[in-house]
Amino acid sequence: MRELLKKNIVSLCSLMSVSGFEGRATQALRDTVAKDFDEYITDAVGNHIFWKRSGKEGAPRILIDTHFDEIGMMVTEICEGGFLRLTSIGGLSPSVLQAADVVIYGDQTLRGVITSTPPHLRGGKEDELSDLCDLLVDTGYLKEELEKIVPLGTPVGFAPEYSEMSGGMLAGKSFDNKACAAIAATALASLPREALAGDVALLFSAFEETSRIGGAGPASLSIDPDYAMVIDVNLGRIPDAPKSETVPLVGGVSLSLSAATDLNLTRRTQTLCQKKEIAHTMVAAPSSTGTNATTVNLVGAGIPTVDVGLPLRNMHTYNEVISLEDAESLFNLICAFACDETIANEFARAGKEELPI
Repeated sequence: MRELLKKNIVSLCSLMSVSGFEGRATQALRDTVAKDFDEYITDAVGNHIFWKRSGKEGAPRILIDTHFDEIGMMVTEICEGGFLRLTSIGGLSPSVLQAADVVIYGDQTLRGVITSTPPHLRGGKEDELSDLCDLLVDTGYLKEELEKIVPLGTPVGFAPEYSEMSGGMLAGKSFDNKACAAIAATALASLPREALAGDVALLFSAFEETSRIGGAGPASLSIDPDYAMVIDVNLGRIPDAPKSETVPLVGGVSLSLSAATDLNLTRRTQTLCQKKEIAHTMVAAPSSTGTNATTVNLVGAGIPTVDVGLPLRNMHTYNEVISLEDAESLFNLICAFACDETIANEFARAGKEELPI
């Protein structure tokens, strides 16, 4: 299973889905993920929705949300000498950009390198970082050639290069949050429909990196689930980082205790982890989880939501790091959650009496 998860994570994370351009992956998702589901839907926002039906009459609807967009950049100017000027899409720091390998997704797909001024030429300003708008991509082309194949507004992403380190650690770009999307798709594809506790909608949501509401809002409204699991990466612990704001790698998934999510569903999910011996860490996120969970929980008349995290180091860089052991823990939790009849019976709306107004 670990090798399959690694293969699927690398495959999905290699796709370009810079926030606002998620629709460009539609055909690739149709050829790969969709074949394991009963229905594949895209919407006007750029969300990708995959349904797996249980075949049970009156089955509850279960939502699994994993945002599909990634941080990136956009071309704002074509300069002399084959250079492109950029602006950011999502939270990017200039401290991680200089000398990065990138891909320019114009009318032709090009490779480039973000420029880095050598310390010898910085005029005594060695410790100062350039603003993102001052960084350039070196393409090797002439300006006249670039103007024909790279329109203004072209998205730019990190080069899809991956490596496995010791201890089952995987490094590369866009694990936030397509690693979780790949794990969820692999988990649900492995389940026979008769094992499902309800009809499951797997949502690859748009715009999480650029909007606090994001595509999860309209998608959740259209799916209208009885309850939901929102999965996103969580800040992995490194030396000197605050323990209260980070989670350990190789410690399993994280579950957020938050006023912005459903505490009862969270406790039920914690019990499920204990029952299935799935490694997990409980974290306090008092007023917000920093994920789509806050949005999904408040859609329509309210959707009971649990927030689940996959620990990740080096967030929003071109060498994010996850643990394949944690990926297996997340895989096991998704399988258990989608099949748990106890949770389905408690949170399904069908058959419940309406409270008097």
